[in-house]
Amino acid sequence: MRMERRMNFKDEMEKKVTEIEAVLKAYLPKPEGYQQIIMDAMEYSVMAGGKRLRPMLMKETYLMFGGTGKVIEPFMAAMEMIHTYSLVHDDLPAMDNDEYRRGRKTTHIVYGEDMGILAGDALLNFAFETAVKAFEMEPESSLRIGKALRVLSEKSGIYGMIGGQVVDVKETGHPVSGEMLEFIYELKTGALIEASVMVGAILAGADDAQVSEMEQIASRVGLAFQIQDDILDVTSSAEVLGKPIHSDEKNAKTTYVTWKGLEGAKHEVEEHSKEAIDRLHGLSGSNPYLETLLEELIHREK
Repeated sequence: MRMERRMNFKDEMEKKVTEIEAVLKAYLPKPEGYQQIIMDAMEYSVMAGGKRLRPMLMKETYLMFGGTGKVIEPFMAAMEMIHTYSLVHDDLPAMDNDEYRRGRKTTHIVYGEDMGILAGDALLNFAFETAVKAFEMEPESSLRIGKALRVLSEKSGIYGMIGGQVVDVKETGHPVSGEMLEFIYELKTGALIEASVMVGAILAGADDAQVSEMEQIASRVGLAFQIQDDILDVTSSAEVLGKPIHSDEKNAKTTYVTWKGLEGAKHEVEEHSKEAIDRLHGLSGSNPYLETLLEELIHREK
């Protein structure tokens, strides 16, 4: 029965990924003009594949709270652009210096380090150019859209993803405390996952308490997701992951595996995922696909 459920979920997820990628293609800039190379690099980066976790979480949360219409779509595209820009910059020689991601060459390897930097910059800026299109789509929802924009900007900035990345880079090369490691994960990975569900809830008309509860659920999911990433960096293969393994060891990074051991890290994943699902059950809305999505992503094998 479990296997049948997973097969049905896999088919449904593939369908949803296809729908999300159609949205992404619709919002990416048309390659033209003297600066066409940057549009090409942006598309290469965004359309490199992946789970499309963040826009999917955003859409499913939107549906769970009764959202309808297409106002969510520019935010879905914007979120994936922000996530992608962070990966493009993360792969740069000055950062992790990775040559492969999702099974193919990274942006700076294909387009050069200079265009890799600019492609990331362009995606970040274009994300907000894209998100503000929601105002024209639903002017009557301007207050909600404004709140969603604030969440998107804060969670991707110095008090969110960038802040976590700064501390991660700053502390690479020597051991960090468990408290600091959790801080890094909460911001670097958790912030965009939190933003995704919060934006979905806000645009659907959820109240402040519901938005706050979704933020807490996503915080647990983000932490479990990153710990699982640490586990896979040790236990998986480059062929399965589509990127180099043992990169944390190569870069002398403290991870949950180096901190608590492999079994301890696995226990943390179970604890955080259980809390997230329990809290999701406590909400008035319901979305069985969202619940299964959280479970599958946390316990993923790649």
